[in-house]
Amino acid sequence: MSSNPVVVAVAITGSVPRKADNPAVPIAVAEQIESTHQAFEAGATLAHIHVRNDDESPSSDPDRFAAVQEGLRRHCPGMIVQFSTGGRGRDPASRGLSLRHRPDMASLSTGSINFPSIVYENHTTLVTDLATQMKGHGVRAEIEIFDLSHIHGARRLIAAGLMDPHPHVQFVMGVQNAMPAEEHLLDLLLGETRRVIPGATWTAAGIGRSQAVVMEWALARGADAVRTGLEDNIRVTKDRLAASNAELVGLAVEAVQRHGRRPATPAEARAALRLAA
Repeated sequence: MSSNPVVVAVAITGSVPRKADNPAVPIAVAEQIESTHQAFEAGATLAHIHVRNDDESPSSDPDRFAAVQEGLRRHCPGMIVQFSTGGRGRDPASRGLSLRHRPDMASLSTGSINFPSIVYENHTTLVTDLATQMKGHGVRAEIEIFDLSHIHGARRLIAAGLMDPHPHVQFVMGVQNAMPAEEHLLDLLLGETRRVIPGATWTAAGIGRSQAVVMEWALARGADAVRTGLEDNIRVTKDRLAASNAELVGLAVEAVQRHGRRPATPAEARAALRLAA
């Protein structure tokens, strides 16, 4: 077995899936903490967090983010906590409010893109503002790459001194109307990232039915991390809903092991993504 560990990230909730889609989607703060703890026990060492209002709509409430973070730090020692600054259903002016709670990381999209029913808008001034807040609070960014130009958006932030030359980038594939989940496109994105941001670590996320296959492509190319979770995919098969985030993490761990690697420990995950122990 290779000593080359893989960070297993779990995106527990997202902005879209509801209990009506899969009852296992964790909505309340206590549910999110418990679901993440189960995923941590199954091998995840990075938690990507969205919070919801009581009616299940997306929320930017910094107190909810803080409560989830407090629970994870208590029950999942060493786990990397990553807040979303994503924009679906959230007021742009509120997307950075949670950063003052100083999570380990936060997601940052560097450009706009078409989503199934909306334009996911990330104006240059908003991107710069969020990057500035992250730098000010000591929060490392995970750059969400939905299109080739977004790699160059990240490069501009590095050139402006708002980010160090070693960001963690995630290629998001399979969102309807955005980047399709096609293997040759991952090679294109990865090649351009290595050319433009040679110091980056990387992962890839496949949405819905693309989750498992994108993970395989990433592992075959030596990715630093993989991503799974109910945010991206609520099913294990076409006919069966996932029982929990932990079940999806278990499948990711099996994929990692098939490629002769192993899940990173919390300390290894922090070292790989240049975070303090």
